[in-house]
Amino acid sequence: MRTLLGFSILLFFVACRNRSVDLFNHQNLDGWYLDVPTKPNIKLRPAFVVRDGLLVSLGEPRGHLLTDSSYADYQLDVRYRFAGAPGNCGVLVHASEPRMLYQMFPRSIEVQLEHENAGDFWVIGEDIEVPDMENRRGPRAEWGNIEGKKRRILNLTDGTERPLGEWNELRIVCRGNTITVDVNGVRVNEGINCTVSSGRIALQAEGAEVEFSDVVLTPL
Repeated sequence: MRTLLGFSILLFFVACRNRSVDLFNHQNLDGWYLDVPTKPNIKLRPAFVVRDGLLVSLGEPRGHLLTDSSYADYQLDVRYRFAGAPGNCGVLVHASEPRMLYQMFPRSIEVQLEHENAGDFWVIGEDIEVPDMENRRGPRAEWGNIEGKKRRILNLTDGTERPLGEWNELRIVCRGNTITVDVNGVRVNEGINCTVSSGRIALQAEGAEVEFSDVVLTPL
């Protein structure tokens, strides 16, 4: 019986391997939870809504929408656009401890979506390495993953985003302690020796309205 059970579990994992899962059901926010520091103020509008089948980050109040589940070794395909004026947003991977930075950001690695800077890494309580680190992050003595330190690691190339109002395709691949980022089919960042290899996935509300049509995870 034990052997048969183990074989069944093995078949389950084989069947699930490389099967894509849409983390957003296009109807509601089931499978996600909010972490918005000002949420107890019931007079504030929600930070995230579902509108016309799209997941919308309204930008304010600021905070995060996180998956209920944690993930490791996956490809994440996100289709997004700024709904109006350009601004800031991000997709966080390997998220864990909430409000670790500035009483707002969870411990994680952020893949930047800020207009004209899509693909930058921001380290939040964790860290990652890229080639040519000093040119892309600044003086080594100023590096860090907490307040006041140089946490931003510039991407390899700008100009990959489509004009405002058009949809962008973001692909993040997390495999072990590596993370790669493609924007509209162009490799814009690649990091190794990440200090974390699993965790929740989070979307930001950080001042600008952003629409997400797809948030699709494929196990590797």
